[in-house]
Amino acid sequence: MIVLLPPSETKAAGGTGAPLSTASLGFPGLAVGRSRALAALDRLVAEGQDVSTPAKARAAADNAAVRSAPTMPAIERYTGVLFDALGAADLPAAARRWVDDHVVIQSALLGFVRAPDAIPAYKVSEHSKLPGERMRDLWSCAGDAIEGFALDLRSKAYAAIAPVPGAEPVEIVSPEGKALNHWNKAGKGALVRSLALAGVQAQTADALLEWAASASVPLTRGERGLRLVVQDPRLVAAG
Repeated sequence: MIVLLPPSETKAAGGTGAPLSTASLGFPGLAVGRSRALAALDRLVAEGQDVSTPAKARAAADNAAVRSAPTMPAIERYTGVLFDALGAADLPAAARRWVDDHVVIQSALLGFVRAPDAIPAYKVSEHSKLPGERMRDLWSCAGDAIEGFALDLRSKAYAAIAPVPGAEPVEIVSPEGKALNHWNKAGKGALVRSLALAGVQAQTADALLEWAASASVPLTRGERGLRLVVQDPRLVAAG
């Protein structure tokens, strides 16, 4: 079972790991795309980046230092609502191992990375314009690297960049069936936390639904994949 997550625009600063080594990242078949993306980022840095605000200046500095900056596990690098709700840093050891084994994050710069992969801070998103490259050209075949049952919690934009054949999408809705905004990301993070705490090893959507029913997690089958009903994501998490 693989859980596919989108990245976050916000990222933790610093790190204690050695500089980026693409050879040590998961999914070695993405090496060419990573090389092209990093080369394009080098061109963007050389052309000059917008530093008109403190946030933009930090982003520019992160991009300029992407090959030499310290790294940290991807699951700790990304921050924001989804990753806060997942709370990888305070998971029990067994649950953290589950995250390391099962969670894959889609980076606009590096393609798919595993939760423990050591990555630097950077500022590249699905909307970024890298000189000489298009996101879909870089990662359109990346989904072929994902094998087995995949639970797809990515945004539509990231899923479109790197389609994963057979992945099971999850729609986050209110009890009234309406799409959610803020609680969308929080609900996804809480669902992954619940999966990790339970050590779920489902190999099919049906097996996952059986677990959800036994754990009182409001996950059901919807018209476009699976559907998670969320009013308050704290009701999703098992602990």
